[in-house]
Amino acid sequence: MQYADAPLLVVGPAWVGDMVMAQSAFQHLKRTFATADLHVLAPAWTHPLLARMPEVARAWALPLGHGDFAPYTRWRFGRQLRAYQFQQAWVLPRSWKAALVPWAAGIPRRTGFLGEQRYGLLNDIRVLDKSRLDQTVKRFVSLVHPTKAQDLQISQPQLTVHTDQQAQSLTRLQLNLERPCLALLPGAEYGPAKQWPSAYFHQVAQKAIAAGYQVWVLGSAKEAPLGQAICAQLPHAYNLCGKTQLTECIDLLALCAQAISNDSGLMHVAAAVGIFVHAIYGSSSPQYTPPLTDQAHIYWQGLSCSPCFKRQCPLGHTQCLHLITPEQVWQQVQAVSSTLIT
Repeated sequence: MQYADAPLLVVGPAWVGDMVMAQSAFQHLKRTFATADLHVLAPAWTHPLLARMPEVARAWALPLGHGDFAPYTRWRFGRQLRAYQFQQAWVLPRSWKAALVPWAAGIPRRTGFLGEQRYGLLNDIRVLDKSRLDQTVKRFVSLVHPTKAQDLQISQPQLTVHTDQQAQSLTRLQLNLERPCLALLPGAEYGPAKQWPSAYFHQVAQKAIAAGYQVWVLGSAKEAPLGQAICAQLPHAYNLCGKTQLTECIDLLALCAQAISNDSGLMHVAAAVGIFVHAIYGSSSPQYTPPLTDQAHIYWQGLSCSPCFKRQCPLGHTQCLHLITPEQVWQQVQAVSSTLIT
């Protein structure tokens, strides 16, 4: 169905990695509704990502904290959006509260998966076939495809990089590009069962610096102690955790030759700026949330207890991570480096 120039609304996910993957759905929407403005309702901390997605005309944020239910606030916000006369909304999260704003906004067609008995709030309800839609990105893209579409066209996210801001960030952080950069991304907001040991990152950093690299450790302020442990007593190693905004991370990652990352939001950011990603999986699954790029090597043990999708290892050993050795990852970094040079 075509809506001429009427604006469209997507209720987006709350996690950084999920928002990067959601760009695949935004890309499809812009191909289908080329002249319509696409608005995205999502938490404010994801807006720096949306600002780097050319498909998105405007980002909206609810005046709420993470996890707040606040049905009246959501209803009132939806009523304010009525003035924009959105013609269709796609609700990517499966929660009841996520569907409340499009309903209150009076949007004629409201599309989403059934989740939490959202009858009435949604009027274009899809049944989630987990066997066919076995990846997060497939679930997002399937909502914006025609209902009976069989073959999903999954495009790879591509975040816009600003070269002028790259230069500003290099100056502010007193960095240079005299050595090739290896990015280390040791955080994982979900929990420690997704985090490769910091001692392993440190060993890879040692090998990389000896081979002529510099190392940039990127993450939030929460990861600053990890960054300090990784960079300890190493020349050419820079702990940038907590020192950069998300948009700066986007621009700095684009300057790196390769990145080594847990299954995290920044892993998906690194993939979306076009660099080679070494993606390390512990409690999660590369089948469910893979980096959406052709330039990736995935490390996953596939143990009998994997994937458990737990924040903490229920068995107390985290062998799914410890069995992935620094030497194994470093050898792959070297192999990729040789192909990039040639």
